Amino acid sequence: MSKTIVLTGGFFILFGIILGAMAAHAMEKAISAELIETFEKGVKYQFYIGLGLLTVGLNAKQIPFSLKGFYLFNLFGVLLFSGCIYLYSIHEIVPNFKSVVLIVPFGGVSMIIGWAIFVIKIFRSK
Repeated sequence: MSKTIVLTGGFFILFGIILGAMAAHAMEKAISAELIETFEKGVKYQFYIGLGLLTVGLNAKQIPFSLKGFYLFNLFGVLLFSGCIYLYSIHEIVPNFKSVVLIVPFGGVSMIIGWAIFVIKIFRSK
């Protein structure tokens, strides 16, 4: 088990639940339905990565290679992708956050790279 990866996955899931509840209840009067849907997309991907990290982290001892690149790309991916989506989603309240949407694709690419590293290393392992 990799405690760091498992804790990060658990943290992403925990805060995904909290943020999802906020989107469903507290934010519905503050921002448009379209932006709530956008916010929920950030939550969804945070959950996906959280579950993936939890699964990989719990099985880390059986994985015959370093998980550092996989972990870091996914960590930064969630922070950039979901984090910027959360900020963008409240741009009706804080207009300065509208431009953070430009960073979102970098987070998505980071998550793709993280999982590509994992898949390639699994493929190459014996």
